[in-house]
Amino acid sequence: MIRFATALFLGATAALPARAEIDITTVASPGGIEAWLVEEHSLPFIALEIAFTGGTALDVEGKRGAINLMTALLEEGSGGLDARGFARAKEELASSFSFSSDSEQVSISARFLTENFDASVALLRDAIKNPRFEDADVERVRAQVVAGLSYAEKDPGDIAAKAFASMAYGNHPYGTEDSGTVESVAALSRDDLVEAHRNVLVRDNLLVGAVGDITPEQLGTLMDTLLGDLPQSGPMFPPEVEPLIKGGVTVIEFDTPQSVALFGQRGISLDNEDYFAAVLLNHIIGGGSFESRLMQEVREKRGLTYGVSSYLYSRDLANAIMGSVSSSNDRIAEAIDVIKDQWQQASESGVTEQELNDAKTYMTGAYPLRFDGNSTIAGILVGMQLIGLDPEYVKTRNEKIERVTLEDVQRVAGKLLDPDNLHFTVVGKPVGLLPE
Repeated sequence: MIRFATALFLGATAALPARAEIDITTVASPGGIEAWLVEEHSLPFIALEIAFTGGTALDVEGKRGAINLMTALLEEGSGGLDARGFARAKEELASSFSFSSDSEQVSISARFLTENFDASVALLRDAIKNPRFEDADVERVRAQVVAGLSYAEKDPGDIAAKAFASMAYGNHPYGTEDSGTVESVAALSRDDLVEAHRNVLVRDNLLVGAVGDITPEQLGTLMDTLLGDLPQSGPMFPPEVEPLIKGGVTVIEFDTPQSVALFGQRGISLDNEDYFAAVLLNHIIGGGSFESRLMQEVREKRGLTYGVSSYLYSRDLANAIMGSVSSSNDRIAEAIDVIKDQWQQASESGVTEQELNDAKTYMTGAYPLRFDGNSTIAGILVGMQLIGLDPEYVKTRNEKIERVTLEDVQRVAGKLLDPDNLHFTVVGKPVGLLPE
């Protein structure tokens, strides 16, 4: 019976058709918790996505990594169950829970069968509300986090990301690792984890998305049962920060045959009226896989890399445009020169009408494919709330893309792209590349 239920559960997401025309219902629980719901009763299965905004940026000063470690411990025993008992209970219910954190949010994803609704919700409630934080579990998970941090100290990509963030954001939480440092994590106590739990899992920061075999009334009851007695509020968020990015190159010597470069400049906020023009612009420059200018110029024409890309890095408290490239030590300088040249050309001359039409075709055609299952849609519902969109966005998004004109993109290219302040952080032994 358990094997059959598990197989049904694991196959549920894949069995659903992709769809962009989804109907989102806003639900308010009797206790005042709001959520977005997409009802889908074709399978006896529910996907639930919960986010607490603020994320690891709410770490107490001097306790960096506490929220990350706390989140990793939420399924390591709760209520009357130790870690093994909790894992066994999930398996018997054919339920799946996952917990993660980053600088924007603490995320909880749950999937369970309709027939196990009450028991699954009760188990998840204990994980959220009553984590045990047993000493043995804390030490085991702490060791895993420390091992990951130690590995990151030897990974060129992680080294570049850490150095770039420190340069751009300084002492702001965005300037340090979500997971903390080896030293800060080693110093965390159980009391620090309890404080982290109390600070971040609060109702004022709560976002909920649900998809599947559940009615609005059932979802309202679920939310009050699961989340209703959490603290109402927590500490204030850190302030917004303007990235301190100036043009140039930072070289970090590292013994490796291939250099890794992370590049970036100031970006654009999600609520900016020119955001969709910026999305299309970035798609053309570096976000469109093999069709992007950077891939064509750096990889296809010159063979300098296997991959190069750029992306808009718009967050709650700061905005940047970022990108990355890897190349052999003797060719990374040329790759960087080509990227700089493409940035300059796009800033001065914008894009062509054909490039814009191709980008629109790709982005509008690919959008429905994102809605490929209950769990994915539940995550999209929370993501939309996180960035302040309304429920109708899923139906109007492609229209917004289509309304962007060539003149819009040309104007944004000239205003947004800043070749003089595009900074490269390079980790490796680059030949002929000097710090600027």
